[in-house]
Amino acid sequence: MNQRSIRRKFGQNYLKDKIILNMMQESISPKKNDLILEIGPGRGALTDFLQPAESKITLIEIDEENINFLKKKFQKHKNMTLVKGDILSANLNFLEHESFRVVGNLPYNISTQILLRMIKYSNSIIDMHFLVQKEVAEKICGKINTKNWGKLSIKLQAFFDVKVLFDVMPEAFDIKPKVMSSFISMKPKENLLPLIEIYDELTKTIDLSFSSRRKSIKNNLKDLINWDQIDIDPMKRPENLSLNDYIMITKMINS
Repeated sequence: MNQRSIRRKFGQNYLKDKIILNMMQESISPKKNDLILEIGPGRGALTDFLQPAESKITLIEIDEENINFLKKKFQKHKNMTLVKGDILSANLNFLEHESFRVVGNLPYNISTQILLRMIKYSNSIIDMHFLVQKEVAEKICGKINTKNWGKLSIKLQAFFDVKVLFDVMPEAFDIKPKVMSSFISMKPKENLLPLIEIYDELTKTIDLSFSSRRKSIKNNLKDLINWDQIDIDPMKRPENLSLNDYIMITKMINS
């Protein structure tokens, strides 16, 4: 498999624009003694802008060639830990024991899976900053009563305050993606433990509610709930219900 095929497999588009990298660094604002997890560092372009702050950085990378490159590049930096692994299956339990800041230029083909996986650790994460496909960023930051208010936005906004910080043109990458990108921030909300405890049930409710966007919430949920006992219009479509509505429905279904 040639290098381009490997990069396509892992969804690798490396940032080269130092102005954009500097803007990302300023948004993240790393500080001494921060614990930072960088997902998919690639060739360490963003890492270069993070390490002068003397933060303690853990890099998780799946590509063997990149790992060897990073070992040499940062061999003198004792504040870095390099982990070989797939972010979707690697053991991330260390996030539960210390408060980390999470950053990365995420592979676009698995970015939503990564974001959803990070929900589990939201109670101990300080904040997250990611570069993602612009279309995905719009869905993450979707508002009620719009086409972007859907499964991804509701699940993530249950746990994080989300914001698009700035857009990034394809020319900022060494291999130009065919789409625009956006740099986003995600900050965990307070008092998340009760929601984390019902996350699986909440996810099922949301997924089932959006099984057909054109149908009413009553039609999608069928007889799972007695609509006479809840202050929600059962004829509304799923994108017309608020996050609190979905939490309320979830608790009633599982009571």
